[in-house]
Formats: sequence, C-alpha cells, structure tokens
Amino acid sequence: MSEDILRFDFSHFTKMTDEEIRKVEQIVNEKIRENISLDEKRNVPIKQAMELGATALFGEKYGDYVRVITFDKNYSVELCGGTHVKATGNIGSFKIISESSVSAGVRRIEAITADKAEQYFQSQINLVNELKEILKNPADLKKAVKDLVNEKTKLSKQIETFNQEQAGQLKENLLKKLVDSGGVNIIVDKVVVNSADSLKQIAFELKTKLDNLFLVLAANIDDKPQIAVMISDNLVKEKNLHAGNIVKELAKEIKGGGGGQPFYATAGGTDLGGLDNVVRKAKEIIK
Repeated sequence: MSEDILRFDFSHFTKMTDEEIRKVEQIVNEKIRENISLDEKRNVPIKQAMELGATALFGEKYGDYVRVITFDKNYSVELCGGTHVKATGNIGSFKIISESSVSAGVRRIEAITADKAEQYFQSQINLVNELKEILKNPADLKKAVKDLVNEKTKLSKQIETFNQEQAGQLKENLLKKLVDSGGVNIIVDKVVVNSADSLKQIAFELKTKLDNLFLVLAANIDDKPQIAVMISDNLVKEKNLHAGNIVKELAKEIKGGGGGQPFYATAGGTDLGGLDNVVRKAKEIIK
C-alpha cells in the first residue's frame, strides 16, 4: 500500500463479479461517511486481542502484546503496527480499480481513495463527455454506442465478403496468366491485395488447385511491398528449389528481407517501386 494505491489480497476461489465489487465499495464508502473515530488499544495481550475478534494477517509474526486497531467492531478489528487515519471520514472515498488472481485461491483488489479517487471519477466524467461530443450528443449514449458497434460488425462482415470476392477474382485472373514451361506451372505477377492473410490464402489455394506450381506474387499491401513464393512439394525435391532462399534473393529488389519454408516463404520491404523488378527477377530464376 502507498499514498497512491492500496492492494488487498484475500482468499477467494472465483473472480469477483461486478455486483460483488459494487457491494464492497458500497460498504466501505458507507463506513467512510459514518466518520468512525479510530479506537486504538496498545499493549493488549495477544490472547485478549484474539478474543476481541482481531484479525491477524497471514505471514505476520506477533509478540505477546499487540496493538489493536478498531473502526466499528463489526467490520474492522485488526492487529496492526502501521499508521491509520484519525477517523474514516479522512479517507474521503473508496474505489476499486482492478481485481485479479494472485495465485490459486487468492484474489487481489487494487483501489484508490481521496484525491486519487476524485481524479478517477473526474476522468470518467470527462471520458463520457468526450464520447458524447464525438457521437454528436445523443440522448441515449449507451444505445448510440451499441448501434455503432452493431454497424461496425455489419460493415466488417460486408468488407470480409468483398475481400473474399476480390481474392476469388484475383485467383481467376492469375490462372489466366499461367505459363506451362516443361511441365512446370508458372505464375509470376504483381498484384494488389488487402492483407498478408489474403496473399497467403491465394497462394495456398492455387497450390491446392495446381500441380507442379511455381508461384511468385509481388504484392502491394496498403502501399507496402511484400513477396510470396509458393512451390509444389514435388518441385522442391525434384528441382532442388527452396522458397525461403528464393524470397531472400527477390527481397533485395524491395530493400527488405524474409524467409520461410522450402515450399512457402514471404518477404517484406520498403521500396514499393521495386515490385516490377521482383517479377522480372523471378521469371529469370525459374528459367
């Protein structure tokens, strides 16, 4: 515990619910508002202190005589050698800001009080006001946020569908550019895709669809250059090809680097203008 935050570990085998946290805060703040005065007893025989219901902290060692601190005997009677407020009202307010697991069967809460709690409450008010302003001051902020989340989810699904359709069209276009050279199906092209995942998906789908595949895609992904090399397993063995080694060589053209497995590898770089050279160089390599 410090002047900024307090921690309290306690035995509890499940995560505290929001309702439990609110209940604890309610009880503590009620006792704060009651402004209960400190009741301090010194040099109390340890046996008598325990009979008073004093709580001994686990792991602490106590002598034959102890100090007993009480703030309402029904809630707080403890053996303690530390400092305390003169009355609970000095605490101001109490707010739990986190609840977590410390070990099996032990939970921890962290909380703030007084000025720190006031600052926290004010920051939350400021956040709500900022959200209202961003959302054009809706009459029902909660509903406005929910509507926004639902709209985002709907748009994300639409974008996903569009990306899948775009990837499908790109795959068909690449198949039209296939060159059969001595039984090797060669596809080398510069493409524009939405993500590295889309590039990978296209490469693996083409590998599944085509035998004897040698594929190099020089991709523009959000104005950043990336390369994907896919080689059928049999070509890796028969022609001693290695996608990782090839992509490292091609990556020089985009001022980047990369690597991967013998059958699939990727690389990224910084020079978008080098993608045309990647295509040219890949065609030379397969020759």
